[in-house]
This record gives sequence, structure tokens and C-alpha cells, in this order.
Amino acid sequence: MEQQIVRLTAGDREIILLGTAHISRESVEQVRKVIAEERPDRVCVELDEGRYTSISQGSSWQNLNIGKVIRQGKGFLLMANLVLASFQRRLGKDLGVKPGEEMLAAVQAAQELGLPFSLCDRNIQITLRRAWSRTRLWGKMKMLAAMLASVFSDEKLTPEDIEKLKQKDVLQNMMEELADYLPAAKEVLIDERDLYLAARIYLAEGKRVVAVVGAGHMAGIAAHIAAFAENRESTDVSHLDELPAKSVAGRVLPWAIPALIVALFALGFLRAGWAMSSSMLLRWLIIHGGLAAVGAALALAHPLTILLAFVAAPIGTLNPFGKIGLFTGVAEAFLRKPRVRDVENLSEDVATFKGFYTNRVTHILIVFFLSTLGAAIGNMITIPWWLTMLFSSGK
Repeated sequence: MEQQIVRLTAGDREIILLGTAHISRESVEQVRKVIAEERPDRVCVELDEGRYTSISQGSSWQNLNIGKVIRQGKGFLLMANLVLASFQRRLGKDLGVKPGEEMLAAVQAAQELGLPFSLCDRNIQITLRRAWSRTRLWGKMKMLAAMLASVFSDEKLTPEDIEKLKQKDVLQNMMEELADYLPAAKEVLIDERDLYLAARIYLAEGKRVVAVVGAGHMAGIAAHIAAFAENRESTDVSHLDELPAKSVAGRVLPWAIPALIVALFALGFLRAGWAMSSSMLLRWLIIHGGLAAVGAALALAHPLTILLAFVAAPIGTLNPFGKIGLFTGVAEAFLRKPRVRDVENLSEDVATFKGFYTNRVTHILIVFFLSTLGAAIGNMITIPWWLTMLFSSGK
């Protein structure tokens, strides 16, 4: 496989883009070779601090407080991160090369030659959170479903699949697949990352810079660097590190659903008295709480967590600041506290369906996710049913 090299001129500076395949042993060897031959003033790599630490030292989950994560409303985000880690680990097992190993080789080559290096990628947490903030609930469900499907699939990679993967950045490939599911997040998942990398590389110190990036980024980065050199585009990308404020819908929706439920219940009482309102209330409690409990049961939650899901679902819906997943996730974390081995084996357990269910850390996330999904489906069923009752009863 040939290494892709693009040489760019920016004033009196030369920027050498070195495009790699993230899961190719040959990429690891050629990265070292090119850096040794070029001897640049600085080496830039497509890594952020978190991914660099993960690749060089292994994923560190020892300080993970799963209960705190759920209380802070970051359960969906943590699940997405774990599934992403699982996806990359599975590829590494299939191909014999850990994704990102060629980036680590670039850093090691720079250190061995006494060359300064820069980690130029945006924090993956910020990328995911920016994409998450632009995605509606249904889109989030689709994202996690697509990611989980890729992880739990037992389909083996063919030689043709392997060759295709060797031509593209693994993370970029996954981001593009997610963008197909979530068009609203495409700009964050793909375009922003190219711009961010280009700006960090362009601003790196040194007259000759070698930038080791995934092959899928080459065209985008080169275009942005050319625009920087011609003053057609600003290199200030600080706004890409910011988390966007909640949209109007995001601020209103947590209040709108409880208000709608209360309003419909009151309307039923005004139109047909206690007989209708009590019937509406009973159906809502059974369907809404029942489906939340079913979700917890499908997650193999503790019996007390399943009972709590049924009881707390209405409370979670009517309280704008409390969701059912918060109750069930924290309860499961208390009833089945993660053990030391769960934390130590987390990176391996997330690679299999069985591991996701049996590891207590990820099991808590599944309880959180499925109970939340069940409650949401319960509302989607109950509210239209209420409207039908109110409409058909009016004369």
C-alpha cells in the first residue's frame, strides 16, 4: 500500500501531509520511515490528549463513577464512547493492528529523534457532545442502534473489506457512517474535524512540519490550509471547542411534555368528570410505567429496579429535571455496584454482547437506556390514545 504524501507551501513554510491507514501494519512502519527521512521541525499527529493516553497507556476506567455519570445526564454519551471503543477494539482483533497505532508510532519516532510533536485533533468528547447536542432523541436512538449493531455483529471481515478499510481513517469511516444516519450532525462529525485539524497543523511552530493524519482527512485539510495561506479563511477555531447552548426546543421540551400531560388530564376531567380522567390516568400509569418496567426487565435489571421503573416513570415524566433513566440507573448502580474486575475488564467486555450485559458498568447503562426508551414509547402510545378518547367523547 502506498503512503499518501501531499506537500503544501504556506509562505516560507512547508507542510507535509502524510496520509495513513489506521489499521495497517505497513502504515506504522512507513510513518517511522518518512519522519526519519524528512527530519521536520515538528511532527503533528491526529490525536487528542485522551486518545493518546488511551493508545499509549491503555484505557483507564479506574476513576469512573457510573452513578455520577448518570446523575449528570451523560449516560447516553458514555454509552456512545464505550461503543466507539468497542468498535475500534474489534477491528484491532480482526486485523492484528490496534487502530491509531500508526499515530503512536509517529509520536515515538519524533521522541526518538528529539523532534517536538503536537497533538492536533479535537477532543473526541467534545466532538461527540457537539454532535449529540444537535441530534434529537430519535436520532440518538438511531445512532446508538447503528453503533451497537456494528459492535455486536459476528460478521467477519473479508479480505476485500480489509483492503477498503486500509484506505481510510477508521474513526473517519465510522463518523461518515453515523453522518448518514444523522444528517444534522454531519457538519460536526466530518467538516468541523477537518477544519480543526487543518488550523492546528497550520499554526504549529516550525518551517517544515510533517502532519500524520488519516487518509480520509487529506483533501479537506489540504483545502483549508490553502485557504489559510491565501487569507480566505480564519485559523481561529476556538468556537469549535465550545459546547453549543441548548436550542429553544431543547429548553422547552422538558417542560412541554409534562404540561401537555397535565393539560390533557385536566381537559378530560372538565369534559367528562372523574370517570374519564381516572380512566386516562389508569391507562397512562399502566402503559407508561409498564413499558418502562419492561425496558428495565429486558436489561435484566434487579427486581427492585424493575419495580422502581414502573413506579417512577410517571414522576420522571412530570418532573422536567428528572428522567426515568436517572432513577433506574442510579438504583441499579446502588443495588449492583460495579466490582473491581468490572472496571478492569471494561475495555474487553464492551466488545461482545454478553460482555455488555454481564459487566456491571455497561449493564447499568443498558438499564438506563432501555427503561428510558420504554417510558418514551409509553408516552408516544398514551398521548395519542388520550387525544382519541377526548375527541371521540366530545359531542
